[in-house]
Amino acid sequence: MAEDKKINPEEKKEAAGKAEVLKVEETAVPEKTEDKKDEAEKVKKIKKAKRQVLKGKAMVKCTYNNTVVSITDLSGGVLGWATSGLLGFKGAKKATPYAATQVVANVSEKVRKYGVRELDVFVKGVGSGREASIRALANNGFDLNLIKDITPIPHNGCRPKKPRRV
Repeated sequence: MAEDKKINPEEKKEAAGKAEVLKVEETAVPEKTEDKKDEAEKVKKIKKAKRQVLKGKAMVKCTYNNTVVSITDLSGGVLGWATSGLLGFKGAKKATPYAATQVVANVSEKVRKYGVRELDVFVKGVGSGREASIRALANNGFDLNLIKDITPIPHNGCRPKKPRRV
């Protein structure tokens, strides 16, 4: 039936950053017929390719009001995302470390079907869920290769308002 694609060690290095089709699954789809008895007998098999991503990026944005976590492949295509507001946290509870761990657990469940093993983590913001989300990613079975802070820092800022004349 379906054969798995074998990867040489040299090709494995090249394919580490790309989304590879490694597994092929067969699903049964009934054909449209007039008789329902014939419907059970005639089943057409369709091969569906399942995308396997070995390495990805985790974008964590922690603000004072919310925590957003999204996991992408290396080219930036989103595989799964979640926020603390999506999980039902309201108000000030959205920015807590506990909410951040719950968000990461939810995202890791969504991404598990793609087979992601290694992550590069990019953290943005100054919220309280920064450390907790990184720990939760490590505890959910991901190998963290890189942890980078990409919080924007103003170098000189905007021009101040002119002084008020009274």
